[in-house]
Amino acid sequence: MTAAVDSWVASEPTEKARGNRERRTAALLRATSIALFFAIWYAAAILNANVFKIFNPMLLPAPHTVLIAGIELVRSGELQRDIVASLSRVIQGFLLAAVVGVAAGTVAGRSRRLEYLIEPTFELLRPIPPLAFLPMMVLWFGIGETSKVVFIAYAGFFPIFTTTIEGIKYVDPLLIRAAASLGASERDIFRYVVLPAALPNIITGLRLGFALSFFVIVAAEFIAADSGLGFLINDARTFFLVSNMLLGAAVIGIIGFTFNTLLRRLEARVLRWRKDARG
Repeated sequence: MTAAVDSWVASEPTEKARGNRERRTAALLRATSIALFFAIWYAAAILNANVFKIFNPMLLPAPHTVLIAGIELVRSGELQRDIVASLSRVIQGFLLAAVVGVAAGTVAGRSRRLEYLIEPTFELLRPIPPLAFLPMMVLWFGIGETSKVVFIAYAGFFPIFTTTIEGIKYVDPLLIRAAASLGASERDIFRYVVLPAALPNIITGLRLGFALSFFVIVAAEFIAADSGLGFLINDARTFFLVSNMLLGAAVIGIIGFTFNTLLRRLEARVLRWRKDARG
């Protein structure tokens, strides 16, 4: 018995060291990936400008040129204004999609008849690209903020609804029967069994919905907007400022990556009971 305990205590630091080594390796590989991307970008820009000359060098500026353009926009305050405007629209639309999507998916997942009633309509609308409805939403809600927020919410709703209803429907029935046999009420079963079991699907849907929200914000700000990262890209296209176009795209990527990382950390914290929770 003592030998087994000593063996377990001795193996614990080894497991911890292995985990630390794995995290360092992952961080190194991620940094290498980013470094390779910028190296390829630099090489392509330099070779195109000085050797191959496939197209106008203005169409592929080097990374430092984009950085200089970003510094100028920060000094003028335009970049901060556009980031705040886009984030405000995305967060409002995403929160609306999250509330409606999770609520509708939960209700439909708990009621088979309601699922039969609403799922065919949603499945009919889901394959239609959200961009197809953008002109109509501008006509319905005007060119102000409402049309953009509703459009983002519409785009983010379907992945959240779909993953939520799937998570609620396919909870292990053995868990439900075990809780019921112990005297748990319907409310307790939902709160302590169904909802925790469905959380991985729900959080996955939230990540997909947020990614789609950023995907469509550019299109929403192409139409009748005077601020935002999409407006920055469209305005730069009008005046042939390729560095500003790439800057706007890069900022969208950085913000999307940051929020996705935060959601993954939230997933790991909320779902600590899952060994495969991604941190």
